[in-house]
Amino acid sequence: MPELTRRRALGAAAALAAAAGAQTVAVARAADTGHHGGPEAFDEVFRGRRITGRAAGGGGHHHEHGAGYAVFIDGVELHVMQNADGSWISVVSHYDPVPTPRAAARAAVVELQGAPLVPLGMPMPQQ
Repeated sequence: MPELTRRRALGAAAALAAAAGAQTVAVARAADTGHHGGPEAFDEVFRGRRITGRAAGGGGHHHEHGAGYAVFIDGVELHVMQNADGSWISVVSHYDPVPTPRAAARAAVVELQGAPLVPLGMPMPQQ
């Protein structure tokens, strides 16, 4: 049997940490998955903003990029997209992927810092 060296011990620890991290992500995704393999619907108040998410009916743009899922902040649609690795992004936090649409909605609320969400395609309000 080979002698335990510092290099082998660190390699084994890194492998265990990577496996534990992958399992944690899988458990988080499974917890937020609905009956048909898609994300579970949600409706909650987060930091004073109502965030909701549900399967989107019909086809169209959201079916192509959002895996048939719609997310709303205070009734205004937040465009979300599922990445190939299963993570989710939104137009508000595009460079910060999260594990679920609910997490994308929460990240957008944090990023907005109380500002209203302006729907895609609408001009920004002048101040």
